[in-house]
Amino acid sequence: MFLRSGRKSRHVLTSSAFAGVLLALLSAPLAAQPATANTTSPPPGTEQLCATPKVGFRACLALRKVTPAGQVNPLVVSGYGPTDIQGAYKLSTSSGAGRTVAIVDAYDLPTAESDLATYRSNFGLPPCTTANGCFRKINQTGGTTPPAANSGWGGEIALDIDMVSAACPQCKILLVEATSASNANLGIAVNQAASQPGVVAVSNSYGGPESSSDTSYDNSYYKHSGIAVTASSGDSGYGTSYPADSPFVTSVGGTSLNRASNARGWTESAWSGAGSGCSTYEAKPSFQHDTGCARRTMADVSAVADPNTGVAVYDSYQTSGWQVYGGTSASSPIIASVFATATPPAAGVYPVQYPYANTAALFDVTSGSNGSCSPTYLCKGAAGYDGPTGLGSPNGSAAFGPAVAGADFSLSVSPSSATVAAGGSATATVATSTTSGAAQPVSLSATGLPAGASASLSPNSVTSGGSSTLTLTTSLSTPSGTYSVTVTGTGTSATHSTTFSLTVNGSTSCASGQKLANPGFESGAASWTSSAGVIGQYTGTHAPHAGTWDAWMNGYGTTHTDTLSQSVAIPSGCTTYTLSFWLHIDSAETTTTVQYDKLTVKLGSTTLATYSNLNKATGYSLKSFNVAGFAGQTVSLNFTGTEDSSLQTSFVVDDNALNAS
Repeated sequence: MFLRSGRKSRHVLTSSAFAGVLLALLSAPLAAQPATANTTSPPPGTEQLCATPKVGFRACLALRKVTPAGQVNPLVVSGYGPTDIQGAYKLSTSSGAGRTVAIVDAYDLPTAESDLATYRSNFGLPPCTTANGCFRKINQTGGTTPPAANSGWGGEIALDIDMVSAACPQCKILLVEATSASNANLGIAVNQAASQPGVVAVSNSYGGPESSSDTSYDNSYYKHSGIAVTASSGDSGYGTSYPADSPFVTSVGGTSLNRASNARGWTESAWSGAGSGCSTYEAKPSFQHDTGCARRTMADVSAVADPNTGVAVYDSYQTSGWQVYGGTSASSPIIASVFATATPPAAGVYPVQYPYANTAALFDVTSGSNGSCSPTYLCKGAAGYDGPTGLGSPNGSAAFGPAVAGADFSLSVSPSSATVAAGGSATATVATSTTSGAAQPVSLSATGLPAGASASLSPNSVTSGGSSTLTLTTSLSTPSGTYSVTVTGTGTSATHSTTFSLTVNGSTSCASGQKLANPGFESGAASWTSSAGVIGQYTGTHAPHAGTWDAWMNGYGTTHTDTLSQSVAIPSGCTTYTLSFWLHIDSAETTTTVQYDKLTVKLGSTTLATYSNLNKATGYSLKSFNVAGFAGQTVSLNFTGTEDSSLQTSFVVDDNALNAS
């Protein structure tokens, strides 16, 4: 007998099934290593301005450079100033006039305006004051009564407003101070910033660990079309952080920036402290195409963050004046300011996608690392996209607005024709290529389909240079004939089309009957591919629906995934196609609103249904699906059960059937 930890009853695995499980575990490919927000010590020679946050709160991500003895550097102007930032990133000193960059931080810096005046005067920048309408400070409700002062967050505020001044001297600055560093108060402050007139970018130089609530926070606080929302990726090396991993936020990584005798005058490498990684909860946005992470990858772009190649900041509240600061707290307001100098976003667009359409207008950062990971691009500088620096750093502002004028692309489909029986399907690859200017986002569609046929493109939007899979599916009622299907790519600067010739022959004779092998699992794991301990003989709460065997998935009460799959050939020519199975869900979860544990049922690449702890019941229920659209295909029937780290949910599947008649 084999007792599964966390479950309430026993099951039997045959020796051959156990051997198969062991072999599968030993031979399984490595997935992207999970990345979680780090709470390690700051890099040597630096100190954190904000303490590690408790649950439900965020920490500012500013770092201050200190001497080996632990004392703050001498009170002189050192670190990079505005001319360095503008020169390294080829930024115009005249762009951004009339546009406002909002800074969101917690608590108050009482000396914010006077410190800003000292910084700008020292570097010869035009005054930015309340009196001349350039600087404004409000609280999270839009009022002028400041929250309590805080020296750590005060240093963060000084860094943020100085970096806006350095990257966009003509921009106005709006400082929005949250009552506290709680997720809710900072989010409310972001909404307040986005609601203010003239705001084109909102910078957030704070972060904290991911949570299952992040997707809710996205919609409540960080989803603002037409406004560039940026967030620091983190300062503790490889590991993710929220809100930087939100798909609506530009995640800003960090670099080490050094002067050089090359044509640019500077070199950059990935900073060892920059955050990066693969999100646990956030879905992958359509504009991201890296292959080593199935979900949202961070970062998107980057700028200087290494305190050892840090920036000059004037902060008189917690110290006596000039400091050298770093951290991705520096890079986030720099990038927000670059967005403010670019062409304004189109209506309804989330500017986070713009750099992906304009990669030629970025400096690619190809060296340096922030840790060890697999695949390695998630933590090491690499050609093209990488985790610590994203697509690279600014080369002017063109990458941070709509596709560069004059950009164009080509569109092709291969193969260009196919012949199928009615009820069958065909696939082809739709490829795009950048022919001039910078890359741009391209939306794909297909028209000219015969009656009873459908088309899908996965993904349905690519950055020029990328490709998509076109799937054309016919039904038994699709008339015979040859049809010209038009595939269209719509970019930001041009639209192109190509054709695919689809020939449909009359339906074949029906091969009726059950198409699944060992549908009730009575032969153990035969014909099914499963993860550890899925198929067995059970008693008690999880007894089979019929017979003596079933498939019991999850039930650990810990973070875990069980899978069960079988490849099945579905014939053409039948009139009905039905997939059915019996499902029992037992759960210790008590919530009635949150899907903590889930079972996903897929046929081929199509998700037929998702069940969760919310669907628990006292016994089995029959689930049935019309799968006529899969006629003529060989596809995989796949059950995937996932659990989080607390309270068990068991998904018991039995008596499967896939009948054609």
